[in-house]
Amino acid sequence: IADEAGAARSLLQILTLSSGLSQDTVLARPGANITLRCWDQAPANITVSWRAEHRGRRQRLPSGNALPLHCLRPDDSGTYGCFVGSRRLRSLRLLVQDPPEPPRVSCSRRSHDHDVLCEWALREKPAPGTRAMLWVKQRFTAGNATEQRCRFFSKALKFVCRVKVPHGADDTKPFLVSACVSNGAGSAAGEDKIITLNGVLRPDPPLNVTVTALEGAPQRLRVNWSYPSSWDHRFYWLRFQVRYRPEPAHTFSEVDQVTTTWLDIHDAWRGLRHVVQVRAQEEFGHGAWSEWSREAVGTPWTGRRGGRVALSLGFPMEDGTYGLTLPPELFVEDDAGGTGGEEEALGGQWGSTSPYPFLAVGGSLLLAIALCIGIVLRYRQLWRRGGWGGAKPEGEGQHGLVALGSPQPLLHDPPCSSGHGGLHVTSLDYFFSGQ
Repeated sequence: IADEAGAARSLLQILTLSSGLSQDTVLARPGANITLRCWDQAPANITVSWRAEHRGRRQRLPSGNALPLHCLRPDDSGTYGCFVGSRRLRSLRLLVQDPPEPPRVSCSRRSHDHDVLCEWALREKPAPGTRAMLWVKQRFTAGNATEQRCRFFSKALKFVCRVKVPHGADDTKPFLVSACVSNGAGSAAGEDKIITLNGVLRPDPPLNVTVTALEGAPQRLRVNWSYPSSWDHRFYWLRFQVRYRPEPAHTFSEVDQVTTTWLDIHDAWRGLRHVVQVRAQEEFGHGAWSEWSREAVGTPWTGRRGGRVALSLGFPMEDGTYGLTLPPELFVEDDAGGTGGEEEALGGQWGSTSPYPFLAVGGSLLLAIALCIGIVLRYRQLWRRGGWGGAKPEGEGQHGLVALGSPQPLLHDPPCSSGHGGLHVTSLDYFFSGQ
């Protein structure tokens, strides 16, 4: 271990020597006061003038062998020349900057098929000419270390170093990682880190997260998502974590150990929009969780859209049943909320509805009227004879009992005939008895 740490320190020394300053370079910290001199011992009868050249601009400065500069800023960096007439005597390069920040390296790997990326963020943009290197060595082996040049990304304000992973490398073997940064003002080395390829796994967030309502279920939501494109799910799987909350709330409910790419939420709040996010981790728990996905929103089923509620009216039908089902579109509520536009919504629906429901209603009414007329005709004679449920007049419709031993036919010729043949029904009043 001591040898490995010494190798990292030697790399830092190489970087420091390679960025050494020349004799004509003056280094100063921001806010410092310095004095530039053209000669160590200037002749008394010579007048020296100064010119500053930085960022393509030339600026005349006060004359004299010594040039005092106060409260330096990074913009004061540049070349300062001293002249006697038009002859340049000396050029001094002023560098106003701070030493680099010590790197705090973190490494990650998007999947088993990708290289390792080591990076660290900066508080401010580094000085021009700042260089960063990453030193990687497999631990407990006699092999040589590898050096990786790191790139600075100004938008993200961080250095990123890519570590090539050899094909067939053991994901459980440790590696020693060190980062070194140098500029004109000095150098800095970060702390050594020990990593494994499995330990630095960190997938990208899941993609295409959607939230949909389930018809007829006012407290359920269906969440779907897909694997990140950087993860090959044919050979390696992920497990997921889902969190959700209704929009008025600030705390999330979480569901762990999800191995599918969908989830049904069973305790959603009725009628409220929910915010849902998903993140992923390697299926066996190696490495870290991904960042949370982008927020997706959805509202549970409310019954206003998609549900069909029919209205039945009790009109007699031709087959003897009662009822008429009207389409639910005739009774749609105004989505704007409130009852102010309810009549207008109904009017618009009736105006554009097919005429068949009206024909059905009219036919049912005509059938009901015909049925009522039939009932009136059916019981008209009974009403004329004394009302509903009254006794018959004496002797009317009364018949004697026929003995069992001598059955009598119901149809016979009367004893006194008027000369006309025919059949006489003796119990005709049965059909008008109402029983």
